[in-house]
Formats: sequence, C-alpha cells, structure tokens
Amino acid sequence: MAATFSSALDVHFAVSQSDPKRPIFFTKRLKHQNPSQRFCISCKTSKSSSSSSSKPQQNPLEEQSPNKTQSLSEQLQPLSTTTLPKKDQAARLSSNPKSTWVNPSKPKRSVLSLQRQKRSPHAYNPQLRELKLFAKKLNDCENNEGAFLSVLEQFPHQPNRENSLLILNSLKPWQKAYLFFNWLKTNNFFPMETIFYNVMMKYLRLGGQFEVIEELANEMVSNEIPLDNITYSTIISCARRCYHFDKAVEWFERMYRTGLMPDEVTYSAILDVYAKLGKVEEVISLYERGVASGWKPDMVTFSVLAKMFGVAGDYEGIKYVLQEMKSVEVKPNLVVYNTLIEAMGRAGKPGFARNLFEDLIESGLTPNEKTLTAIAKIYGKARWEKDALKLWEEMKSKNWPVDFILYNTLLTMFADIGLVEEAEQLFIDMKRSENFKPDSWSYTAMLNIYASGGNVDKAMELFEEMFEVGVELNVMGTTCLIQCLGKTRRIDELVRAFTVSIQQEIEPDDRLCGCLLSVVSLCDNREDIDKVLACLHQANPRLVEFVELIEDEKSSLDTVKEEFRRVLSDTKDDARRPFCNCLIDICRSKNLHERAHDLLYLGTLYGLYPRLHNRTADEWSLNVRTLSVGAAKTALEEWMGTLAKIVKRGEALPELFSAQTGTGTHKFAQGLSNSFGSHLKELGAPFKNSEDKVGCFVATREDLLLWLQSKIPSSSTVIS
Repeated sequence: MAATFSSALDVHFAVSQSDPKRPIFFTKRLKHQNPSQRFCISCKTSKSSSSSSSKPQQNPLEEQSPNKTQSLSEQLQPLSTTTLPKKDQAARLSSNPKSTWVNPSKPKRSVLSLQRQKRSPHAYNPQLRELKLFAKKLNDCENNEGAFLSVLEQFPHQPNRENSLLILNSLKPWQKAYLFFNWLKTNNFFPMETIFYNVMMKYLRLGGQFEVIEELANEMVSNEIPLDNITYSTIISCARRCYHFDKAVEWFERMYRTGLMPDEVTYSAILDVYAKLGKVEEVISLYERGVASGWKPDMVTFSVLAKMFGVAGDYEGIKYVLQEMKSVEVKPNLVVYNTLIEAMGRAGKPGFARNLFEDLIESGLTPNEKTLTAIAKIYGKARWEKDALKLWEEMKSKNWPVDFILYNTLLTMFADIGLVEEAEQLFIDMKRSENFKPDSWSYTAMLNIYASGGNVDKAMELFEEMFEVGVELNVMGTTCLIQCLGKTRRIDELVRAFTVSIQQEIEPDDRLCGCLLSVVSLCDNREDIDKVLACLHQANPRLVEFVELIEDEKSSLDTVKEEFRRVLSDTKDDARRPFCNCLIDICRSKNLHERAHDLLYLGTLYGLYPRLHNRTADEWSLNVRTLSVGAAKTALEEWMGTLAKIVKRGEALPELFSAQTGTGTHKFAQGLSNSFGSHLKELGAPFKNSEDKVGCFVATREDLLLWLQSKIPSSSTVIS
C-alpha cells in the first residue's frame, strides 16, 4: 500500500506585476489583506497519484486580467476610488507563485528601494591596476575614432564582463565611452547586460544626448534586454534635463505599464515635468498617492511644488506645500526656503515672505546671495523702508555673502523706497570694490533715485560720468533722466539727452514714449512742446499724429475713437493706460476738457480702467488709484455729472459715497491724494478725508444730494 502524508504549508504568493488593475505606483497592502494562503498538500508514492498530482490545479481566487490597460490619466483619480480596495474584492495571486521567507527581525523594505544590480568585484580583481592604466591610456589618446580603436587593440586581457565594465566606468568624455560600448557590442565578447546600457546612458545624460539614449532604450527592447528601474530613471531624468517633457511623460507611462516602481529620483523628476507642463492636478494626485503609500517626500520634491505654485502666484498652493512639509516633519533647507520666499513674492504676499526669511535665520541657516536678492526685491516692491534698512544693517554686521546681482538689487530697492543716502553709500562701496564695479543697471538705479527726488544736477553729473568711465546707457536710464529733466522744465538738456541716447543706438520703448508724453503735458509754452514732440516723433510718429488730432477741436469723436484704437493696438498692454492718462493730462493742460472726457470714455470703453467704479447697496465709490492727476480730476467730474443725472431722475441713492486715491508709499510720490483733495475743494463737493482710511474721501447721501441739487439747474453734464 502506497504511503501517504499530508502537511499544512504557508505559501506566499506575489501579486502579479502585469496586473493592469493594479493601483498606480505606490499602493501598499492593507493590514486586513492576508498575503499568504494556507493549503493542505497530500503526497503519495504511487505513480498514478504522482502523475495526477503533477497537473496544476486552477486557483479559484485567480482573476482574469482585462485586455484593455488603463492609461496614466485614467489612473490619476482620487485615492478613495483607486487605492482603497472594495470590501468584496478578492485577493489576486500570480500565475507563478514563489515562496518567500521574510526575516521579522529586519525592518520592512522601503516602498521606493532601488532594484540595483550587484556590484562587480573590482576590488578583488588582481588585474585592477593594469586595467586602470589602460583606461588612462584610452582617456589620454586623441578624441577621434581611429586613434581610440588603435589603442583598444592593445587591450591587456580578453574582454569579459568584469574588466569591460571597469573600463567603461573609467572613460571620459561620453564620446569615448560610446565608442568603447559599441566596440563591445560589435565584437560580441559576451552577452550585453542591462548594467552596461545603464552605465552608458548615464554618460549620455551628462552629455545631454537624449536621442541616443532613446535609441539605446529601443535597442534593449528589440533585443529583449530588460529595462530596470535605473534605466527608466536615467531616460526620464535626461528627457527632463533636455526639455523633452512629453518624452519624459511617455517613458514614465511605459515604466508604469511594465510594473516597475519609480525610485525617489524618478519620482521627483516626473513631478517636476508635470509641473513644467502646467499639469497641476496630475502633480497633486501623484504626490498624494506617493505619500499615502508610504513614500516620504524629500527637499527636491517640495522645491518642485513650491516653484510650481509660486510661478502661478498661487498663495493657497504655497500654503499647501508648507502644511505638507510640517505634516511629514521635513524642515526646509536653504534651497527650499529660497524657492518659498520667491514664490511668496510672486504671489504678492510680502508679509509671509518676511516671516519665512525670519524663520530661515532662526533655524540657524545663513542666507545666501539668492535669498537676499529675493527678499530685497520684495521689500523694495512693497516699499517697506524699515525692513529694507534692517536688512541692510544685518548684511553689513553679519557679513552675509553678496554678488553683483545682489548689489544692483539693493540699489533698486533703495531707489524704490527713496533711500538716497544708503544708495549713495552702496554706490561708493561698489566703485571702491575690485569685483563689483557699477554697471549700466547700477547707474540706472542711481539715475532713478535722483530723478524721483528731482535732483537734476546730480542726475546730469551721473549721466556725464557714465560716458567718462565707459558705461553704456540703456533705455531705462534714458527714461529716468528725461523724466527728471522734464519735471524741472529743462527742455534743452532733455533734448540733448534724448539725442545722445539715439546716437548710442538706444531704441525707445513704450515707457520712454509715455515719459515724453507726460513732459508734453507739463510744458508751459508752445516752443517747448514742439521740441519734446520732435523727440517723440523719432520714437513714435503715430503717437505725435494722434496728439495733433486731439488738439484739433474739429476732430469728431468717431475719428478720435478709430485713431485711438490704432495707437493702442501698437502699444504694449502695460503701457496703454499710462498713454491714456498722459493724453488726458495734455488735454487738460490745454483747457480741452471736453476732449479729456472723450478720452476717459474711450479708455473705459477699451478696458483701460476696469475697476474705476464700484457699487454696493450701502456705498458707491470711485477708485482713481491708477489714474494720473488730470485723469483723476476728469473721472471725478464725470462721476459727479452722472450722479446729478440720477438725482434729476429721482432714483434711489446709497447712504455713503467715497473716492479712493490711495496713498503713495514712495518718498517722492507726486501726491495724487493732495491734488485730488484740492480739486474737490475747487468744486465745492462735500467730500472729506476719511478718518478710517488714508487716501479716501467720503460724503454722506444728504450732503451730496444738497450739493448736486444746487448744480442741477445748470443742466450741464460736467460739474465744474
């Protein structure tokens, strides 16, 4: 009688890597899922029983994989729908299960641990010294194919896997490594393995040769040489470096379809690729899947996220990054701090940027040139004088590092805030230094400071000095100087400065043209106006023709409208409203008030003043923050005329009216608020300075109604 025995065995089954229903990337097994299944196996010594038992039984828990593989975009769904299994979902077993013993005393393997090849035992190779000398000989030979192949004929031993890999790892540059790699393939000394392709691809990545890398990858597929984690990581990171973002995504999706798990480098690289492609949702989905499956993001990842949200000016996104860093207990390094500070600056949050800078200092890190440049730009744009001075003092007392860009940024910051003495001292320090001599932008910043303060003599001295020391003038410096000369009515010097700039091949831009337009509005006599217009004609003839058109009272509104549209179409977006402001100022300076109102109407029609009026149930307001003095006066008159019509029709009015001019934070601001307040007094309008808001004038319904009713009998659209 045949002997029989039975035993219960623990057999561990690995999940099939080819399962297309597998959750994307980093899905980790839940605790309630049993990774093993207990079977009772019965064995008999009889031949019949042996033959029958050799036929594999169909696993009742095994599921049939669907034919269609889901794309990466279809996999990027919320975690609740893809990562968490359904309650009735059965465990999947691979068709070829393997028994695996797990040592309970060792820590669990990292989710993203790399599948790297075993290192070749070069250290135990007795031929190591001889092979290194031969590799040096290859590196020292001429960088051409003939010379290289000639040296290869002197290979000291029969090429094999170990000595060939050592030589390949020792060659420079990538062209020589590629010649050696192809020589190995051509002579077929031994089967080429994945590790040889990986080493070669790393050389090619350093050389930015993505097309060659992709050829090798396709060659591996054709020759059935497996692409491992390192292969895909090198391909994807090289595609990103070479700005082939679509290719990086393509190979990442191919990697996913093979069932390989990306490592930290690949994961950070593909997040950066998606961010550069503007695929914010995909970035967030990939990030959250990784964290949910046990992956701990590194500094590179958070830097990518911060930069993505910062470029978009997404303040909520930046806050999300900070919260995530706190949740995974990652402290920012200097690179991440720099990225976050720059991001806060783009998002228009100077207060949060300052908090981050203070956190950086408190954490024990020392800011570098990039940090200080970013925070200086933010302080200058926000016009924060105290913070700017504090930063400057800290830089000097703590001897923080500086570079040329930082010096110029500090000068610009001082110019934005109007800190003349500090700027002059820094400018002197730059002149005395050996490595940071003032350049064109340094002089421009100083010209801007003197121009804003109306110090025309120092501005002209600086202008002359630029030619003496051989510093080239730029269009921004020309604009600052012309603005300064125009404000002080030194028209002849203005013409000379403009002529010199043209001789220096400076190409006038819209900002310079706008500056010349503003000077026209300031001129007191026709002779000066014609001199400035002659300069403007060299820069923008059509603009001069339009000035002449609006000066002619016979020009119809339709004609002005059509020509104004043409002028705006030739002007950059950020210069269109300043042009309109200056043109209105010119009309008011010539007592062409009706034409000024026409231009304000056309500016509103073409979207140049989108937030000029605002109405709520309790308050109607006029916002003239972005208008020039003349344009603001025109807008006020237009508003009062409209309100007079509403009163005449007997329509309801709100309780409160307000006019907001804002308050110039620049030390040398022209003072729109003061000019506007003076005009209110001239009109006799019952607006008073608000006690709660600076640069805001308010009037009650009762007071304004009485004043408007006193103006109604004139039946004039414009209250004057």
